[in-house]
Amino acid sequence: MGRVIAIGDIHGCSAAFDAVLDAVNLRPDDLLVPLGDYVDRGPDSRGVIERLIRLGDVGPCPVMPIIGNHELMMLTASHGERDLQMWLDAGGRATLESYGAHSVGELPDEHLAFIHRCRPWFETDTHIFVHANYDPGTPLERQTPFTLHWLSLRDKAPDKRHVSGKTVVVGHTPQPEVLDLGYLIDLDTGCCKGGWLTGMDVTTGRIWQADADGNMRSPSG
Repeated sequence: MGRVIAIGDIHGCSAAFDAVLDAVNLRPDDLLVPLGDYVDRGPDSRGVIERLIRLGDVGPCPVMPIIGNHELMMLTASHGERDLQMWLDAGGRATLESYGAHSVGELPDEHLAFIHRCRPWFETDTHIFVHANYDPGTPLERQTPFTLHWLSLRDKAPDKRHVSGKTVVVGHTPQPEVLDLGYLIDLDTGCCKGGWLTGMDVTTGRIWQADADGNMRSPSG
């Protein structure tokens, strides 16, 4: 296997996503692991999902997308008024606008099917990839959905390595810069809030960053 590229929360910022992908220049032996929160807040959630579907269909490398809490909110928005309002208040209005839609029921079946296929986690021999957080002493299959998808590092940051011994790579909790604790890496650097979309080769630590307009950041910042 070549590089393992993780990408933090995209939140509808398709220009940033395109810029990072262009800079990374994916190769057939690479593996791409987007960490969830593809939709909401930014201007082009539809474009982001379309790009992810195309990457999964035609490559150039395998893609293992993780589901984020914003995708979960979108999927449950049709369950009732309370769930709908929660999603709209969290950025769902921007998602509907990107589709020219008024409800989740109007979204393309192919896009909803993609989100249903996203994984709660993914792991390699050395790394674990989840959207939000982890309990250090609990195996992946016994982690709660709340921990994996919702628990902010600000509320409860793990203080040690996961029981598997692997480094955990997350998004979800925005940071001004990449947070690297050695045993935990947070790649959400707030692209939709004036920060950066971050991609990282988790093996070498190389970073690529773009702002919401698609302007790349120099490696020195």
